[in-house]
Amino acid sequence: MANGPLNGYKFVEFAGIGPGPFCGMLLSDLGADIVRIDRAGSARPGRPEDVTGRGRRSIALDLKSPDDIELALQLIEKSDGLIEGFRPGVMERLGLGPDIALRRNPNLVYGRMTGWGQFGALSHSAGHDLNYIALTGALHAVGDGDGRPRPPLNLVGDYGGGALYLAFGLLAGVLNVRNGGTGQVIDCAMTDGAASLSAMFYGMKAMGIWSDEREANLLDGGAHFYDTYACSDGKWVSIGSIEPQFYALLLEKAGLTDPDFSAQMDRSKWPQLKQKMMAVFKTKTRDEWCALMEGSDVCFAPVLSMSEAPHHAHNVERQTFIELDGVMQPAPAPRFSATPGEVQRPPAGIDEHRTEILADWEIDT
Repeated sequence: MANGPLNGYKFVEFAGIGPGPFCGMLLSDLGADIVRIDRAGSARPGRPEDVTGRGRRSIALDLKSPDDIELALQLIEKSDGLIEGFRPGVMERLGLGPDIALRRNPNLVYGRMTGWGQFGALSHSAGHDLNYIALTGALHAVGDGDGRPRPPLNLVGDYGGGALYLAFGLLAGVLNVRNGGTGQVIDCAMTDGAASLSAMFYGMKAMGIWSDEREANLLDGGAHFYDTYACSDGKWVSIGSIEPQFYALLLEKAGLTDPDFSAQMDRSKWPQLKQKMMAVFKTKTRDEWCALMEGSDVCFAPVLSMSEAPHHAHNVERQTFIELDGVMQPAPAPRFSATPGEVQRPPAGIDEHRTEILADWEIDT
């Protein structure tokens, strides 16, 4: 039996890339039984490095075969939710669209993950995370003040605005069914999700305290007290001393006695103070700054690489990272006191669990 608060819930995931698999990983880590429908004809063993593929079972189907379409629909009949990430219209052409699926299972929560959404001027165009967040204003806000916008990995579109919103939507839909509602379709567009993530910044812009200019605002590196700084060894630290008491502690621990630093919120002085801060942080190594500031109320942390992060004392104590089959990876999150999640199984090879799935889900073929 799986652990986690979603133990007992079943989801069908149509194999895809990016946010779809990550959404499946999140649900599986919390105990859901996820069956991934892979494309028949391809042979790929499970690889421990396929971190976002962990926790699921696989069955391979030929979605051009009427018999396999019927088998997919039988799986859907037994499911609480469905994850698909094809372009609009693909599932309909396969005979697996929402209308057919909901006729077979009126309680199904049908989750559709796309970049542009199921409708709209761009809905049938190709795209990737970078394009989706570009359309929302989020990408424009990230980068150097005198340079180009910088891709924030694919954390904002694929995973933040996509996978997390789809997981949130699926669980909300499942709760609605549990409370007497009916199944429904979730149109989860990464453009919508990335825009939603930007809510606070649109509010700040409306209040006149956020500028479209990059590196000129409180949280985009414009403020000297909220940024990253290079140290004498070429490594970096992060400072987030926004509140006055934390800022005062920063000045104390950094030995900053220049009276100009007293005007913390005078934006006209931020560029000048930034240069002075850069010079100060260049006087010590990252480890030396850690010895001075880490664990204090300065709001400080070293900027760690992915090789370093799993070995930091805080992450080790919390077991934020785990090693499975020789692969270091993030542990399930968030944490539940009574029903903790866990990685259910290693990444599946294509069609590895056909017999097991059909037996467990009580499907006759």
